[in-house]
Amino acid sequence: MRRTPQSAGPLLSRREMLEMTGLGFGAVALGGLLASEGLLAAESSGDERAFDLRARPAHFSPRAKSIIMLMQNGGPSQVELFDPKPELNKRAGQVHRDKVEMFQPGSEGNKLLGCPFKFQPRGQCGMEISEVLPHLSGVADDLCLVRSMHTGHNNHTESLVMITSGKIFPGRPTLGSWISYALGSENQNLPSYIVLRDPEGYPGTGSTLWQNGWLPAIYRGTEFNAKGPPVLNLSPTAALPDGAQRDDLEFLARINQRHREGYPRETALEARIRNYELAARMQLAAGDALDLSKESDATRKMYGLDEPTTAGYGARCLMARRLVESGVRFVQVFPGAGNPWDSHGDVKGEIEKIAAKTDLPSAALIRDLKARGLLESTIVVWTGEFGRLPVSQNGKGRDHNRNGFSLLLAGGGFKAGYVHGATDDVGYRAVEKPVHVTDLFATLLHQLGLDHNKLTFRHHGRDETLTDSSVTGAKVVHELVDAPARA
Repeated sequence: MRRTPQSAGPLLSRREMLEMTGLGFGAVALGGLLASEGLLAAESSGDERAFDLRARPAHFSPRAKSIIMLMQNGGPSQVELFDPKPELNKRAGQVHRDKVEMFQPGSEGNKLLGCPFKFQPRGQCGMEISEVLPHLSGVADDLCLVRSMHTGHNNHTESLVMITSGKIFPGRPTLGSWISYALGSENQNLPSYIVLRDPEGYPGTGSTLWQNGWLPAIYRGTEFNAKGPPVLNLSPTAALPDGAQRDDLEFLARINQRHREGYPRETALEARIRNYELAARMQLAAGDALDLSKESDATRKMYGLDEPTTAGYGARCLMARRLVESGVRFVQVFPGAGNPWDSHGDVKGEIEKIAAKTDLPSAALIRDLKARGLLESTIVVWTGEFGRLPVSQNGKGRDHNRNGFSLLLAGGGFKAGYVHGATDDVGYRAVEKPVHVTDLFATLLHQLGLDHNKLTFRHHGRDETLTDSSVTGAKVVHELVDAPARA
């Protein structure tokens, strides 16, 4: 039967035109094509998956409910920070017995470069951390240090895409998007996934690092500003009469609802409408959540807001705490524009510069979360995309190394004061209890009460997952967690 559009309704869609012409065979053909590609919406069964941010139950009892990812883009050197190698210093200047995998010119001599920093045991656990990180050293008893990480590529772009999405190819949903899709948000007035970048510029690889891929757009990371208005384009540029903006938003909501009723299975349309609705609610909630003036002077000083070197990154770390406290599920924090941990030219000078900016705020975040009782339910991840080579690049620098690097985890049921795995005697390759990026993701999801193999999204006829374990072999690393949740 022919559908008669309402007087104020939309014109006929292409799908309706196919239904009404050629005895309906056009619609049959379209349906066959969509079904063959897995794009045809299933018949509604009353419990159809809603693409929104309402809080949803996990697969099993979780240990944590949120993640703060302190993304140290650029490739922090494991042998300068977390992985002491006496043999490397002993053999400094000698040609390494094994030819390393180089990425850029300058390391052809294959000569070992010693570490310019001293290590010593920290905390009650005796974890060895470099002197260049005195503040993170002070929370050693709260840290889970993984020294046996490895990844799939030596270039920043591909490795940054992998440490955020699980594969080296752009276009896939990121970790934060998957978590938002799975669990929604505990605060319907804020996005589930928020990004805090340096106001001076984008990190290397840009907004690709918080994309939603083929998940609905509502699960994409939302950029919040550390300076000025929290969210761009959220408030009118010119003042409006009292009540005018509220009336506009209510009118828009009525139009959207009318349009939505005409296209109940258009998930992209649904996501766009929900994004507009969320934006309206954010106008009050975002400013309140990021209002650092409500913090005590002691807290502001703890994060380094009183010092120019640490103020910017410290503000973003403090905002991250306020956001998870407000119910945000995933917060991604970047230390600076470009890739600030890159150290090709002068590993000592370049690491000292970025460590001075990030060390105190990172440790403050962990201390603050713990003091407020939030560390038990919040996972802090401190990680780069790869490590550095044990050989010198042009005398004083180090090139990229995908075969071995270190990262830190804290809270959310991860073992505290624990060191996992090891690299070889010069820090080149993970050799003991290696952990791949996808293993890390499987473990993070597990602590949130999610089975990485059961968290799926139908795309082009395939049930996609974050870890793609049938290809990657990803598995939960139970050794990293204390009293792990059970399915």
